[in-house]
Amino acid sequence: MSDPASSSIAWPPAWHYLAGQPTTAGDYRQSPEQFQVEEVLDFFPEGQGEHWWLWLEKRGMTTPDLVRLLARAVDIPVRDVGFSGLKDRDAVTRQWFSLALPGREPPLDWEAGLVERGVTCLQAVRHPRKLKRGVHRANRFRLRIGGEASVSPATRERWDRLVQLGVPNYFGPQRFGPEGRNLHRARQLLARGWRKRQDPHGLLLSTARSYLFNSVLSARVADGTWCVPQPGDVLNLEGTASRFAATEIDDALLARAEAGDLHPTGPLWGRGRLESVGEVAERETRIAAERPDLAEGLVQAGVNQERRPLRLRLKEPEWQTDGDAAWLSFSLPRGAFATSVLRELFRHPTLV
Repeated sequence: MSDPASSSIAWPPAWHYLAGQPTTAGDYRQSPEQFQVEEVLDFFPEGQGEHWWLWLEKRGMTTPDLVRLLARAVDIPVRDVGFSGLKDRDAVTRQWFSLALPGREPPLDWEAGLVERGVTCLQAVRHPRKLKRGVHRANRFRLRIGGEASVSPATRERWDRLVQLGVPNYFGPQRFGPEGRNLHRARQLLARGWRKRQDPHGLLLSTARSYLFNSVLSARVADGTWCVPQPGDVLNLEGTASRFAATEIDDALLARAEAGDLHPTGPLWGRGRLESVGEVAERETRIAAERPDLAEGLVQAGVNQERRPLRLRLKEPEWQTDGDAAWLSFSLPRGAFATSVLRELFRHPTLV
């Protein structure tokens, strides 16, 4: 495998923008209240069962930190606390947690430690099953943007374009860490040979896959095919996990893509054959081959090829002017990044 030190990765990366790099500066997340996230499930707890489900609001705390706090509060192992998605630390977030409490109620003072840390319980209800990772359908965001971008007609034009066409589904900058440090760590670990004990939650594997995916997406944004099906593409049906290969592209498929009903996908690199074929597969393979330290390392680590849509659709988008600021509201599917929306709107040091 190539020595990662022999071919450094430039940071910040030069990933393409839908309408060119924004020139208008803006700010966001100057306080947790200015970056709000609410998890959206497709179901509601049944009201009875061995698991106690809590709808909690937190700020200034990671989801794993809150999991540990909940386990201590009701005296259960961390493994008996369930949650669906990881939420931002520097934000106000609302999400469900489940606590395994068969045949007993929580201690009377269970909430005291949470209140001290600024956590609010908005609802508590029983359910038969533990909350599993990745079962939420979407996240609803409400974000405040300030600075020149919030009052610039150019920013509003960019927003209207995203609402109409969709958003390039880049993995956000938080996946790569400040100044790309997670990516540097991933390259070092893959060069040695990935071991679970050194990356127990697979963060560094995800970082490497995210970089390769973003590189493929950037190339297709550059030539305008990121939302236009090509022969050999694997297409994803909007709002579902369903996908299918399209060796030929007809007017019906193009019309469905234009309407936002389906999207081209890109590879989450790993072992096994690409689902794409023809020139699409050749391009994906060529881009991965430019970073053999990542691509070969992922194959050796044993992760399997997967796919991810190249485009996001903003659900229920709203722009509200508030004096010298603006509030943006929208929903994104699980696994999508609000920062990938913001990077298309305005310039900020953290939005690479």
